[in-house]
Amino acid sequence: MIKSRSFWLVLSLSLSLAACQAPPPVEIKPPIGKPAPDFMISQWEALPDWLMQDLSASWPALLQSCKALRLKPVWLPICAAAAKVDRDDLMAQRTFYETWFTPYQVFNPDGTDTGLVTGYYEPLIKGCRKKSERCPYPIYAPPEDMLEVDMGELYPQFRGQRVRGRLQGKRVVPYFNRAEIDAGNANVLQGRELFWAENEVELFFLQIQGSGRIELEDGTRVKIGYADQNGHPYTSIGKKLIDLGELKPEQASMQGIKNWAEKNPERLFTLLGHNPSYVFFRELPDHLSAPLGALGVPLTEEYSIAVDPRIIPLGVPVFLATTRPNSAEPLNRLMFAQDTGGAIRGAVRADFYWGFGEIAAIRAGSMKQSGKMWVLFPRGGEPALN
Repeated sequence: MIKSRSFWLVLSLSLSLAACQAPPPVEIKPPIGKPAPDFMISQWEALPDWLMQDLSASWPALLQSCKALRLKPVWLPICAAAAKVDRDDLMAQRTFYETWFTPYQVFNPDGTDTGLVTGYYEPLIKGCRKKSERCPYPIYAPPEDMLEVDMGELYPQFRGQRVRGRLQGKRVVPYFNRAEIDAGNANVLQGRELFWAENEVELFFLQIQGSGRIELEDGTRVKIGYADQNGHPYTSIGKKLIDLGELKPEQASMQGIKNWAEKNPERLFTLLGHNPSYVFFRELPDHLSAPLGALGVPLTEEYSIAVDPRIIPLGVPVFLATTRPNSAEPLNRLMFAQDTGGAIRGAVRADFYWGFGEIAAIRAGSMKQSGKMWVLFPRGGEPALN
């Protein structure tokens, strides 16, 4: 965050970032008869299968949220009460939620109550500590020259928005995009390599997932997690392949994209460059049981979701009503908002964490479902309704 730059740097920032910073968002008023706020108070019986929930399965995720939130005044008594509840006592757990929380259904700005639910997982890719013929693709730590600017400190209308850039002379310009980095134009990244990947496409999907494991030549595995991002927006290469007529919508899964890449290696650089976003990593301690989410706690397999933190506070319980990947079978479950993602934007929008391994990869790669969401706000911490 830049706190003490000269007036001229601030002025040049405002001008040079115009190309990469969108104008102030236009307020979209919902149609007459539709709810104005993002949230509308609901009832427990409105949550599909609420009385059939296996709340003990999601209890570890609640305790993880408490590790991050327990010192906040509204969460202090909640987390203290949770610590006294037997993990196997389903009735006590249901009473706990209904005592301490109030369900609010989430609505989009246009008044609709459904949105996209995708999936993600923790991938395993092959790599090396040093560059070799086998492992030519770098996995970078955050660059030292990248600046992060809190736009809200400069312009109130941009409150909550941050941009990343780099100094070019006396100007701040957008940071290098994916194509520039992959082409080797970002010389400042030399020496920032954590590992080297064996497969370029696998590395690309590792960046999309945000964390993963690397299997080294001797068979040992190391964990890496999200550290930073270059500030450019995420763009789906699956959608690009659909627009180009290369894939049908039902083929644009993770595996479908990998298959296309294997058949078209000479076109891969151009395709990947359509997504200018680039993720930087950090090595994680071996003792971590799962990747760290944006909340700063380990994710819980099948009970953590990524959300848009501009709308849904991190850490809160979220009841998700959707269907299983490529299926009409209901998947109604109490989850916890413990992560974020570059593609996760909007009110009714969630990314379901499936865990580690091949089965998780298949489920995550094929999940593109419709869903509804209810946020369980702590009593005393309810949202302000318009």
